Amino acid sequence: MVPWELLESAPVPGDSAMAELWRRGDEFSIRFDREEAMNSRLHGSEDALSEIGCGRIADRKHPHVLIGGLGLGFSLAAALSVLGKGAKVVVGELVPAIVGWNRSILADVAGRPLEDPRVSVREGDVGAIIRKSVDAFDAILLDVDNGPDSFLCRTNHGLYSERGLAATYRALRPKGVFGVWSVGPCRPFTQRLRRMGFQVEEVRVPIRKGRGGRKHLLWIATRRD
Repeated sequence: MVPWELLESAPVPGDSAMAELWRRGDEFSIRFDREEAMNSRLHGSEDALSEIGCGRIADRKHPHVLIGGLGLGFSLAAALSVLGKGAKVVVGELVPAIVGWNRSILADVAGRPLEDPRVSVREGDVGAIIRKSVDAFDAILLDVDNGPDSFLCRTNHGLYSERGLAATYRALRPKGVFGVWSVGPCRPFTQRLRRMGFQVEEVRVPIRKGRGGRKHLLWIATRRD
């Protein structure tokens, strides 16, 4: 078997973790301190997050979408495939090196979505973007960690707290959609979303599109007013 090769690594701003880019043949992996966060062969659930979340608002005039976490670019590519020409998609990525990898080594992995004119990238904490926004986005999609109770980077904890969810609620437009990716269920988070005023659906999706086996969990939450 072809061994994994570490191509590059970079510090995570504000955290002790290191982001790492690995390759095995034509397969790529982004890891944090050797723990895998995303893999180029296993992106079915990331695709589903964007397809479902953006699908709910795609018929709006000039929809504005915020994606937290660039990763290998698959969530972004899936969002663009659903949204029309009038859409705008902002990607918030904490680690500048991940943006750089997507413009170079990883550019073709997801079909060069960063080159789409509908896309803009903001390097920094997506939580800061959310907190500064009011009635700004038709959809906010988070794929920044392994879920609301499984953190590879401790800086992401605040996104899933009541304070973070309140900021997300304010940042969404009426009937806006909040999508969250997770490796598995978290009942306290579901309850927290409901307490903060969201209508909540839990959707289980396969990690490899069109196949059975292991599944990940998505929260598709809608702002009530």
